[in-house]
Amino acid sequence: MKDFDIQTLQLLAQLKDPDEGIREQATAEFWNLWLNQKGELGLEYLKRAQALLDNGEFTKAEQILTKTIQNYPDFAEAWNRRAVLYYTQSRYLKSQKDCQKVVELNPIHFGAWHGLGLCYAAVGKYKPAIHAFRKALEIQPYATINQKLILECTMRL
Repeated sequence: MKDFDIQTLQLLAQLKDPDEGIREQATAEFWNLWLNQKGELGLEYLKRAQALLDNGEFTKAEQILTKTIQNYPDFAEAWNRRAVLYYTQSRYLKSQKDCQKVVELNPIHFGAWHGLGLCYAAVGKYKPAIHAFRKALEIQPYATINQKLILECTMRL
């Protein structure tokens, strides 16, 4: 596991807090940190890609995200956003590969662990899906969606 700064360790602890408000605040703060990892320019690329996605311009959005990844290969959230794009297009293997890159760069990215589980489940690989959902749950133990998906995948084994 990577060494984390004090802020990250505090946020990780807050994700496990019984108080839902504290957990929601910590979750929002993580997303804010991840989105802003590469400053204003990186955030602008993500916003531009999201606007294209919202308009159904998937090819252009993919091009922007791919270019962002080429410019910032360690920008985990750019990889994550492209993984989401691929998943919505049922391109599960590509999405899976991008999710794997995200968790390699940022092993506490609960969204990417969840997405990785979804990719595996979509192609019937339930054991790896369960593993990914469990990793997401280790980070966010109150995320009931992952608990539900673990049960669903277990039933399909």
